Amino acid sequence: MTHDLDAAIKAALPEAAVLTSPPAPVATEWAADLLQRLYGKRGRLKPLTGERDANFLLEPEDGGARCMLKLSHPDEDPLVADFQTQALLHLARTDPGLPVQRLLPDRCGAASVQIEDAEGRTRVARLFSYLEGQPMPQAPRSAAQRSSVARMLARLDLALAGFEHPAGARELPWDIQRADRVRALLVHVADPERRALAESALDGFVQRTKPQLGLLRRQPIHNDFNLYNLLVDPDDPARVAGILDFGDMVHAPLVDDLAVAASYHLDEHGDALATIARFAADYHAVSPLTDAESFALLDLVRARLAMVVAISGWRAARQPDNAPYLMRNNAISWARLQACAELTPEQVQAAIQAACRTTEAIHD
Repeated sequence: MTHDLDAAIKAALPEAAVLTSPPAPVATEWAADLLQRLYGKRGRLKPLTGERDANFLLEPEDGGARCMLKLSHPDEDPLVADFQTQALLHLARTDPGLPVQRLLPDRCGAASVQIEDAEGRTRVARLFSYLEGQPMPQAPRSAAQRSSVARMLARLDLALAGFEHPAGARELPWDIQRADRVRALLVHVADPERRALAESALDGFVQRTKPQLGLLRRQPIHNDFNLYNLLVDPDDPARVAGILDFGDMVHAPLVDDLAVAASYHLDEHGDALATIARFAADYHAVSPLTDAESFALLDLVRARLAMVVAISGWRAARQPDNAPYLMRNNAISWARLQACAELTPEQVQAAIQAACRTTEAIHD
């Protein structure tokens, strides 16, 4: 029965294969040798947690700035890593002040290098600057912080505009454009009321928004602007000090980036309508939204939340040893999905327009 279910899921969501690949760690000693050979760096190397890649923090023995070695998963197409590499190089040119990691070249000046690991598997090696700051989940939440996140995302999206790469068109499990494909994964949701809640979110996306996706502005987007990928200033938790993890980048409707970020900042116990509207208005103040984008936002937010509970539940069932990490956003995502279940796109669009007028009046 399990085999039949896995086959059905793979048929519905073939791009999820990389999510089911087993971890592919490398020995710290091997990584240290690679660092010395490629980059001429030595020091204390510490393995870091990563969803797919093998990551290491280096504290150089010469007392220089810390940096991070990233080795892509051998099952991932090197073109995907190049997408991220070229995006970071693009951002360094278009908005050098953005708080993103910078690529540190190897001895030959290359931003990335294809290597073979100790098992003969092809991987992409890159060395990044290390961003200092407090992980946002460890900092207090505030309206000012949400505003900072929305405005920083808008700035990032403006900087990514005009960037193109062939890997942007790849099919990605976390791409809201394909949200309805995760419906097959909801078999792992035992509670029928919860399952119906997620299915309703997917229904709204399919019926109202999916047919209109081709009319929305498109470009490469970060696609994973969640709290775990953001750092804040420890002395000013409202200020975003770092943007991490471009591993889920995709070429998609621009408003999808806003929907992803907004879905992680919903107050599950408060006024979801006001939170979405305020967040969108702050984004709009930096990068103006179209009417079509503000109308689509609710369906995209709800679809993203349905994807979180569907994919995380499915992956946790397959990888029980990693379940706590995979399910870290699951409970709160169900609460957020419930909090916006009764809203309509018309309500949200009107609230966004009102919030935008308020923002403009304050700054006039």
